[in-house]
Order: sequence, then C-alpha cells, then structure tokens
Amino acid sequence: MSQITALILPLFGLIFLGYVTARLVRQPSDALGWLNIFVLYLALPALFFKLLSRTPIEELARFDFILASLLSTYSIFAVVFALAIILARASIAAGTIQGLAAAYGNIGYMGPSLAILAFGEQAAVPVALIFCFENIMHFAIVPCMMAISGSEKHPLPTLALLIARRIVLHPFILATMAGIAVAWLNLPIPDAPQRLIDYLSQAAAPCALFAMGVTLALRPLRRMPLELTYIVPAKLVAHPLLVYLAMGLVGDFDSTWIFTAVLLASLPTATNVFVLAQQYNVWVERASATVLITTVLSVITVSSLLYAITAGLLPADVFPAPGGASGN
Repeated sequence: MSQITALILPLFGLIFLGYVTARLVRQPSDALGWLNIFVLYLALPALFFKLLSRTPIEELARFDFILASLLSTYSIFAVVFALAIILARASIAAGTIQGLAAAYGNIGYMGPSLAILAFGEQAAVPVALIFCFENIMHFAIVPCMMAISGSEKHPLPTLALLIARRIVLHPFILATMAGIAVAWLNLPIPDAPQRLIDYLSQAAAPCALFAMGVTLALRPLRRMPLELTYIVPAKLVAHPLLVYLAMGLVGDFDSTWIFTAVLLASLPTATNVFVLAQQYNVWVERASATVLITTVLSVITVSSLLYAITAGLLPADVFPAPGGASGN
C-alpha cells in the first residue's frame, strides 16, 4: 500500500496544490491561459513525441487494441446518452455532454503522467494510441451530434472541414504523427533538440496536474446534479470494467497494455467536457460539477485499482486461452 501511496500522493497532491493555490491567490481564470497553452501545445506533445520516437514501429499498429478501447468507450457513451434522453428527458445536446462526461476521461492531463509512473515508459504507446483515436472520435462525434440537435449552425461541408482541421491540427496528434515518422524512418535526433524535448516533457506532468487543480478551484460546486447518480458509476466503475473485459475478449495483449487501458478508462471526467459544454452553452454548470466530483472520488477508485494491479489481485487476462498465458 505504501507503494500506491507514493505513486498517487504526488499526482493528486499536485492537483490539490493547484486547487489550494487558486483559492488563496484569487487570480482571474484568464491567468491560467498561458499555462494551459504551454501544457497543450508544448509540454505534453513533447512527451508523446519523445516516447513514440523511441518505439519500434510494429508496436504502433495494434488496431485490435484500438478497436477494443474505442468500442468500450463509445458503448459507455451510447448507454449514458440513452439514459439521459429516457430518464432525464434531456435534449440531444445535453445528452451528448452527459455521454461524454461518462466516456471522456482525463487521458490528456492525468493519463500520461499516471500510466508512465505506474507502469514505466512502455505504457507510452498504449497511452498515445488511446489518446489519439479517442480524441479523433470525440472531435468527430460532438459536432455531428450538435448539428443534429440544432446547436451547430455550420452547413455540412463547412462542418466536415472544421472536424478535419480539429483532428489533423491538434498538437497531440501532430506530435504523435511526428514521433511515429521518426520511429519509422529511424531518424537520429541531435543532442540540442533532444535536450529541449527532454526539458519540455519533464514539465508536462507537474504543469498539467497543477493547471487541472486551478481549473477545479475556479469552478466551485453549487449544486449536486441528479444525473451524477448514473454518470459517476458509469465513468469510474463501468468504463474501466468494460475496457478490462474487452481487452480480454478482443486480443492477447501485453499486461502493461491491458492495465494501461483500464487505468485510462478509470480516470475522472476530462475538463474538456466542461469546455465543450461552454462552447455549445448546454449543461455547463452540471458539467463543471461532474468534473469536480469524479476527480475527488477518483482518488479512491484509481488508488484501489492500482492496488489491485500491483498486488496481483487483478489478472492481466480475464479470459486466458486454455493452456496459454497472457502477455508479460
């Protein structure tokens, strides 16, 4: 248990420090802008590039792994969207944000830091694959759903171009493509650029987690949304469980890849869900509350998951082949 505490405490401690600092210093929300830009456009892309550029190219083509992850994530999205429409009588736009709140984890800010600290640098490839393909799906599905609901006013050709630009020009995806290209061509990186990349990647985790804490502090919880009764268990329990089962059914993956996928699925609702709610002016305050509540509760759920993994209580392959063994 001390090993889990040593792993979890610094990560959630950085979020807590960001939260406390923001509550004490009382800067306007605009003050966070440049730190978010640094994290989004420089530090995290540098981390993805650094790790992927060192990865054998054959490890980057596991489409069975990508399929298992996407099917699990969007099954959760579909179920919660349906619950929102049927039980909460939500509009299509509000149901879309609720579905995202249950399916879109904090895989950008928390994912790389936590997975690499827990499982080592070999977790970088599954993190990058999950991040890129899930974000491609998010960037495509949200504008389409909002267009169906009437919240997105662009004509179809303009909307398609907008979606393509958001996908292709996202800094994480650009960094991932660059890292894959370097790995594929086996290009050496000179010392000076490599050192700069190292500096940026080392800053990724502390800056991202601190910024997340500040963001939570700037959006205080005003009321507890009723929808959290099905969104919270879907995000923190059902999503990682479904990913775990899917990984066992779809393919024979290395244990690090399986546990990384399950860990990323267990992460709390991404702050991007609140950003999207603001962008479309739907379910805004409740999206903020969902991010805060799932983040607080994830201290318990993520810690429990990591304890189960490190203590050997969770087998890597839930459906082992007869006479076979799961990946090591």
